[in-house]
Amino acid sequence: MTFTPVSSEEIAEALATPVDFDFNLPDPEDEDLREDEFQERLDAVWKVCDRFDLQTDIWRGRVLRAVRDREKKGGDGRGTGFLNWLKGREITKSQAYALIQLANSADTLLAEGQLDPETINNFSKRAFVETAKADPEIQKLVSEAAQKGDRITRREVKQISDEWTAMNSELLPEEVKEKATTGALPPRHLAPLVKEMEKLPDSHLEAIQKEVAENPDVDTVKMLTSDAKNLAKYLDAAAQVQTLKKSPIDLEMALEEALRLDCLNVAADLVKQATQLEQIVSKFFLTWKRLGGTWDRLYVDTGASNPHLRSMLNSLESLTNDTLEVQLDDGGDRTIRLKVISEDRD
Repeated sequence: MTFTPVSSEEIAEALATPVDFDFNLPDPEDEDLREDEFQERLDAVWKVCDRFDLQTDIWRGRVLRAVRDREKKGGDGRGTGFLNWLKGREITKSQAYALIQLANSADTLLAEGQLDPETINNFSKRAFVETAKADPEIQKLVSEAAQKGDRITRREVKQISDEWTAMNSELLPEEVKEKATTGALPPRHLAPLVKEMEKLPDSHLEAIQKEVAENPDVDTVKMLTSDAKNLAKYLDAAAQVQTLKKSPIDLEMALEEALRLDCLNVAADLVKQATQLEQIVSKFFLTWKRLGGTWDRLYVDTGASNPHLRSMLNSLESLTNDTLEVQLDDGGDRTIRLKVISEDRD
């Protein structure tokens, strides 16, 4: 293949007037141009740029995926070649994997027949990723909207997903679905309720379903969504608290009393914080044990000929004792003293 030199004039002309971007932008100083028309013309140009950018990034993602997969097969096992490739093109690892995810989403939709290649330009990048994550039924609905020429952003994907969830969930009473069908109850409010109800056992669904059926309005749906969220948080956290398992506590009755007193949110926070505290204590104990073992190994490997290292060990020795004292601030105005009492059981 023979390379034909390009003159500087030809390069300048190509840069000045790209074939695909020969836009006639409105004059910002044109006082006769109405503001709505000015914004409309700019928005049309911006959408074309978005479409071109989307197609370019999909292909960049495919290129990056090929480089990564090649490295996996014949590289050093640490991805050095892939990282060097990114470095040479000033691409961060997070940017690279975002592009690869975009390419994967596009290829998934195309392979499953949910997307016509001609409709790719109607999607934003984030909409692509969200559509690929959605259920096949939602993918089909989004694809149909794109084929009609609709502009598909993440907002449109969420709206379609919410509508499908509200219309197809078996957890919602028929009275509520009818309200959603007529538009009296927007599906965007019902979708969060369904997601929270899916986390609950059947025994706790009846009261919520009865309440929303009797009062199918936005305020009731929002209130029940919050209640269902707190209920799921309470049940999940209470099941993890080891301290509660030591006593014969009826957690269901405690839950009913919290509901009656309208303090479920506080009760849920209480058990959640208890779970976190137990996890912190467990992590503290394991870290304290590792610190003591590491301190012992380093002490054995050092001697009087290493005075500075020994000095550091002497300072840290207090943290390996059964009783620890830790200052909470640099000024030392507040000190916490902890005593570790471990009971080893077979």
